[in-house]
Amino acid sequence: MSKHRTVGSTCASAMASSWSFKLLLVLLSIVSLASFFPALPALSSPRGHHSKSEGGDRGFWIADDKFWKDGQPFQIIGGDLHYFRVVPQYWKDRLLRAKALGLNTIQTYVPWNLHEPSPDGMADIESFLRLAQELGFLVMLRAGPYICGEWDLGGFPAWLLNIEPALKLRSSDPSFLQLVDKWWGVLLPKILPLLYSKGGPIIMVQVENEFGSYGDDQPYLRHLVALARRYLGNEIILYTTDGGSRDLLDKGTIRGEEVYSAVDFSTGDDPWPIFQLQKKYNSRGKSPPLIAEFYTGWLTHWGERIAETDANFTAAALEKILSLNASAVLYMAHGGTNFGFFSGANTGENEMDYKADLTSYDYDAPIKESGDVQNLKFEALRNVSQKYSRGSLPPFPSNNERTRYGPVKVSKVASLLELLHVLHDPMGVIERDQPVPMESIGQLYGFLLYTSEYSQKKTGSIISIPKVHDRAQVFIQCSLNDNERSLRFIGAIERWSNRELAVPYIKCSSKVSLLILVENMGRLNYGPYIHDRKGILSSVFVDGIILHRWRLYPVSFNNLSSVLTVNPIMQVADPQNEDMTEEPRFYQGSFFIDHKNQVKDTYISFHGWTKGIAFVNNFNIGRFWPVKGPQCSLYVPAPILQHGENIVVILELHSPHPELILNLVENPDFSCGGT
Repeated sequence: MSKHRTVGSTCASAMASSWSFKLLLVLLSIVSLASFFPALPALSSPRGHHSKSEGGDRGFWIADDKFWKDGQPFQIIGGDLHYFRVVPQYWKDRLLRAKALGLNTIQTYVPWNLHEPSPDGMADIESFLRLAQELGFLVMLRAGPYICGEWDLGGFPAWLLNIEPALKLRSSDPSFLQLVDKWWGVLLPKILPLLYSKGGPIIMVQVENEFGSYGDDQPYLRHLVALARRYLGNEIILYTTDGGSRDLLDKGTIRGEEVYSAVDFSTGDDPWPIFQLQKKYNSRGKSPPLIAEFYTGWLTHWGERIAETDANFTAAALEKILSLNASAVLYMAHGGTNFGFFSGANTGENEMDYKADLTSYDYDAPIKESGDVQNLKFEALRNVSQKYSRGSLPPFPSNNERTRYGPVKVSKVASLLELLHVLHDPMGVIERDQPVPMESIGQLYGFLLYTSEYSQKKTGSIISIPKVHDRAQVFIQCSLNDNERSLRFIGAIERWSNRELAVPYIKCSSKVSLLILVENMGRLNYGPYIHDRKGILSSVFVDGIILHRWRLYPVSFNNLSSVLTVNPIMQVADPQNEDMTEEPRFYQGSFFIDHKNQVKDTYISFHGWTKGIAFVNNFNIGRFWPVKGPQCSLYVPAPILQHGENIVVILELHSPHPELILNLVENPDFSCGGT
């Protein structure tokens, strides 16, 4: 998405260290390509943007500084609702709630990395778009290829980072453009039948996002426009937005009539002067006032206070926009959840000032993460949209029922190191003289274990890793005698607070094994450091000497429940100290849902736990980190539950709950950590 708190969009704003709600003007206009593509028709003629071939005057176009739908002026009252942040079984539920909010248009990104290389059920964008149309929505499709959106690598596939020489993302680098062409060659033909002129719901397609905020390669932008026209034709409105100052707008625009420039700006700003400025970046008569991201809330990083905005203030700002006959798209109408490993990250002053996004993407939106609408913000925004809607709104919906399934006692299954032989392909162990990034061996998400050996000194040793992305847990292990091996946790080295670790002397009968488990906590989704490789990105030093000869073990969580039924065979580690609490371990428990009861949403509370990831019935519900906060609980949607037994698996990276208890509770909790 585009968001700069101090520059105009959330993604850009995430570069700022403080949570202030001052979003600057966001604009990007791309207007004329006539000098580059003279064969393309201009937008000046309404006939150029509507089709009679599908019957009557069906069409959506721009003329007289207005949007026109089927020959009538049209005001967009829209909202972002991302199909990839909602389980497909709930798409209809969330869309109906957006309908009750008074929205007539849905805006959604398309994250390239969700679709390639291996799409799943949540990537069925065509089904989502058809469902939106069935429910009466128009669609503004944000096709990327860059989306930002607090999503891993801004939507780019992580395998792009493994290409050598390194690609220059968001540029006219020929190698990068070739891959973009291939991706859009898959995506855009699927989109074509769903355009409004073809009888579908899509009225506008966004090209790129926030261009000009960072990156100003205009040939790249022109290439995308030409590519979109080649696949989608001339009738669809292409649009873009940019987060930045007037100076950045000049960098991010191309002149002409082929792309419409929308604006984003701070909630509460006087909209009219900004809409007047917007006209300077669009052709005459082609600048209907539209705020493409009207912020209903804000993002939150781990370690921050949960972001909240005032309902009445937000509603008053929306009414001011709509009263000017302008259009607006709520960002977000419904935030949803960053399931799995897809949450992104931002930076502050430099790439070491790393800020990972929460699993929850609730965003303080009017439709909450679990779909709740019984809140002041939903009511206030609904009251505003009702005034400007052409018909009556659906009845005010009730909340979905949630329940507490109570405490779940879990038990230790095995340590991650004990299970390493079944969590990776033994034939896939990689040997290198030096550590290499995760991406270079195809480990795109999660964890990678690096191991090597060194001869210790009787005075102990100092271990340093100059560059690690993002968090490394360091262990040493050696043979104490013929029958006993010792595993000891030395400490954590973090990207944002890198430090050396002192290793005490242990009387060993062999060399010391060094084990470094590195966690990828989410790639940067915005800014100049977006080429964000993960893993150990430097040499590792022991007492100032570079350590050589490494073995790398990619960790896979595929079919985890079946893996945990395997009787562990001690391979990499055979810890004798069962009380060691700083070793990554799997814990498993179960709860039952009686067939007489309805399966309902719930939350897992992680109070008393430290940091890790959680799976419910083999579904990765995301990261937990209650000691950092503010998120204490993870959302568990009912569609991933079942009647009968439900299995919960926790990978706790440090210290578990002292009583090994998880609580399945009714309500979310954002009160953890020292925030």
